[in-house]
Amino acid sequence: MTELSSLGWTPERAAELPAGCAPGRVARVDRGRLTVLTGDGELRAAPGSALLAGTGPAVGDWVALRGELAVAVLPRRTAFTRVMAGRTSDAQVVAANLDAVLVVEALGGPARLRRVERYLAVAWGSGATPVVVLTKADLCDDVPAAVSQVAEDALGVDVLAVSAVTGAGIEAVRAVVGPGRTAAMVGPSGVGKSSLANALAGTAVAATREVREDRRGRHTTTARELHLLPGGGLLVDTPGMRELGLVDDEGIDATYADVAELAARCRFRDCAHRTEPGCAVAAAISDGRLDPARYTAWRKLQTEARRQELRADARARAAEHARVRAFARAVRSQPNRLR
Repeated sequence: MTELSSLGWTPERAAELPAGCAPGRVARVDRGRLTVLTGDGELRAAPGSALLAGTGPAVGDWVALRGELAVAVLPRRTAFTRVMAGRTSDAQVVAANLDAVLVVEALGGPARLRRVERYLAVAWGSGATPVVVLTKADLCDDVPAAVSQVAEDALGVDVLAVSAVTGAGIEAVRAVVGPGRTAAMVGPSGVGKSSLANALAGTAVAATREVREDRRGRHTTTARELHLLPGGGLLVDTPGMRELGLVDDEGIDATYADVAELAARCRFRDCAHRTEPGCAVAAAISDGRLDPARYTAWRKLQTEARRQELRADARARAAEHARVRAFARAVRSQPNRLR
């Protein structure tokens, strides 16, 4: 038996549960079958037709169960969502109902600040609290300096350094994933997410492999999975993401709060931050208060989010046009329609 509260269930969710159903937390999705954690233990469930009609449940979702059939997904409180890899503009929910997003990056090499910023933008947009976790601290010669460099860039975000080899910093991460809380680890392959998951769980819950000689990561986690930790927290381990497209601009200003604040002080509301008089951004770059690379990254993510918004709008318009055409064809095919 497992207390539902240890799975993240809260009393106010009871009103969202359809009559005659029991709640369950999706731990894994495999080819249309769900591994679900319930108060009576783990079970395998099939999604009902209503769930198959949409994007389907994601890891971390609460579902309504009738026996071994999942008939509904309860409303999500938060969701880490990205644009699916490739040319599509469809959004993909990586993990749902998160309290924290652990943005994982590895020490032992140059800090990849732009990559961290991208993950933070999506994390802030999820509605959960982002935390940067710097792994492989045992490979870093000056951990405090590395943490300070990332912390200066990750405004308003806790930055923790850990080592799965020595155990340093693990307790600080475990405190983020306290009883009844859910966190997802996100980051590219090879940064140590699986090793971190094993260290937090105190046992091997995820496979690990050595990083390649060129320091590029290897994919070890092949599917998103929710693990129940010994202390009562829940951890979502995710595969490495080669692409992390922004669904919207929700988290950009939070990630680049310094740049957004400067932009708000420009003389002109539509300032392009180039040669306009009274541009606070250009002035900050000129006198060294703002790193031009950080400003460029801010503009790049804004442009990307705007492009995605236009794609989504175009897709919605196309779907509506298709619906109208189908309705018109159906009307014309009626034998008794007025002519």
